[in-house]
Amino acid sequence: MSPGAPPEHLAAVVARIESAGAKAFVSRGLDRTIVGVIGDGSRMAELTLAGMPSVTTVLRVSEPYKLVNRQARTDRSVVWVGSGGREVPVGPGTFTLIAGPCAVESAAQTLGAARLAAGAGATLLRGGAYKPRTFPGVFQGLGKDALRILADVREATGLYVVTEVIDPADVDLVASYADMLQIGATNMQNYALLDSVGRQNKPILLKRGLQASVDEWLMAAEYVAQRGNCEIVLCERGIRTFETATSATLDLAAIPLVQRLSHLPVVVDPTHAAGRRDLIVPLARAAIAAGADGLLIDVHPDPENALVDGAQALAGAELRELASAVRQLPPMLGRRPALPRGEGAGSVRLGSPSS
Repeated sequence: MSPGAPPEHLAAVVARIESAGAKAFVSRGLDRTIVGVIGDGSRMAELTLAGMPSVTTVLRVSEPYKLVNRQARTDRSVVWVGSGGREVPVGPGTFTLIAGPCAVESAAQTLGAARLAAGAGATLLRGGAYKPRTFPGVFQGLGKDALRILADVREATGLYVVTEVIDPADVDLVASYADMLQIGATNMQNYALLDSVGRQNKPILLKRGLQASVDEWLMAAEYVAQRGNCEIVLCERGIRTFETATSATLDLAAIPLVQRLSHLPVVVDPTHAAGRRDLIVPLARAAIAAGADGLLIDVHPDPENALVDGAQALAGAELRELASAVRQLPPMLGRRPALPRGEGAGSVRLGSPSS
């Protein structure tokens, strides 16, 4: 549909599709609305949808994922995170660093991590309020208290908040604090959760499951988009293979592959792929070279005493090395830093990687 298509034009298109016995899925983005159609292709051709008011393009998409398919829009999407005219872009042409503590432990720890992240060039703050863990007896996150801490740190630093939601019952609560909702790898095919976040008016960070194929990953994104939310960023975080030297095997080929199959942005989490601090920067460099739209990095002011995943959190020399890679490599590929709207390259950042 054309930008600004009135509701009555959209309703007329949906009604005509459904009159032919097909299903219409409407997904609204910031710059356009896409109607995905599942039904008999030959019958759809007879509906002459292209001649209807506000319809700009009609494309036949053979893959089961219609809304997130690259054929649905020839240009790749930019997802904007935040509000108030200072939204941060994630997508082609820019490079976005998302960084912060794996888990929110305290206000001081989170603020310290946020300042380190901002000093390294981050414009989005990651922080776990709810932590699904392999072992039930360990720290599971501070829950609502952590959400309040993240909101306070956002006010103090200007970094928008990305945090994971793990239970459909918590989606409204988390969305009231967060600027972007994260679906973790273990929940990629939690369809009740995908349904809930798909009905939210907040961008979604969708991590690839440890054993998910690229098609399964894109179908999970399609599930969210069919609920009306196409503001989705995909995150490659490594898959399970026979190798045990690292937490997972980072699938670098998935970056350009998914960018050819889908219009959605693709970021990479080398932290959880490596599971060890010394490999994060090399994997980050490789991800940038492969065309990733951004990185998701664990940062902690005191990694040795972190309650969660301290062995893979960056600080000090390793964080300075990452900051250098983020500053130098993306421009070589024609990408500029993903700063909030209205901020130039000379904008001041809080803290520094050496703090």
